[in-house]
Amino acid sequence: MSFRLIPNPNDMVASDFTDPGSFTTSDTNERNWFKFANDDETILSGVWECPPCREEIDAYPVHEMMTVISGSVTLTHPDGDAETFTAGDTFFIKKGSRLIWEITEKLRKYYMIVS
Repeated sequence: MSFRLIPNPNDMVASDFTDPGSFTTSDTNERNWFKFANDDETILSGVWECPPCREEIDAYPVHEMMTVISGSVTLTHPDGDAETFTAGDTFFIKKGSRLIWEITEKLRKYYMIVS
């Protein structure tokens, strides 16, 4: 099986992965498009979109590889090292990682999650 990860805007549905108190603007319109999930949903793939927010994450809940389609996200590690990812950047977060996740410009990304 193969497929393209290009959702029609009408395919995106409201999602609630982000804590409502984490949004940093009045825009709280978080959306998701699941394209693939295996039978036990330990592998997921799709497109996710989220307005600016900031979350301190003690342990990232999954292994995730993502590619930024548009927008910007900054990851700050416990040692203070910060990395900013923008359109075209691909990066990976290991399950259990401690970090600050800060979307500074509405983010749209492709993702592949393994739990």
